[in-house]
Amino acid sequence: MFVQTEVTPNPNSLKFLPGKKVSNSGPLEITKKDGIKNDLVRNILSINGVDGIFLGDDFLSVNKNDETKWDEIKHIVISLINDFYSDGKEFVIDQNAKESDDNLDEIEQKIVKILNEKIRPAVARDGGDIKFKEFKDGVVKVQLQGSCSGCPSSTMTLKQGVQNLLCHYLPEVKEVIAI
Repeated sequence: MFVQTEVTPNPNSLKFLPGKKVSNSGPLEITKKDGIKNDLVRNILSINGVDGIFLGDDFLSVNKNDETKWDEIKHIVISLINDFYSDGKEFVIDQNAKESDDNLDEIEQKIVKILNEKIRPAVARDGGDIKFKEFKDGVVKVQLQGSCSGCPSSTMTLKQGVQNLLCHYLPEVKEVIAI
């Protein structure tokens, strides 16, 4: 197996592509190894300097602190991923982590639809995710995860990309902020 890596706009995040399914239940961000039963996730989070992992459909994004260099930990992460899949495992996470949109009002459902169809695929290419949290008084609150969390260019992406797109399609939206 050959695990590929891709740089992301966030210098402290690297995208790992194992060429296999990673999350069978939607995107998931994990920052604490406590209570995690999954060996791969727990082992990666145990590496000195690793702050978190984001699991996408077919990739893992690993976030590190400023002091740690990728040269120090990249090969360890790749080795752990190889070992995990060589044991015959099909995916890293298989649990029902999907959130229901049933209790959202009409405008919130439109916001979520635009986020899912137009924004989320672009954000995933950079190793991250965006989740709708709230819409109130014209302000959409979202949560950035994975490579997008703490990325220096995320503010520009949020304002010039997400906010402009949502305001274009939905005049009720006046501003987008990350929480």
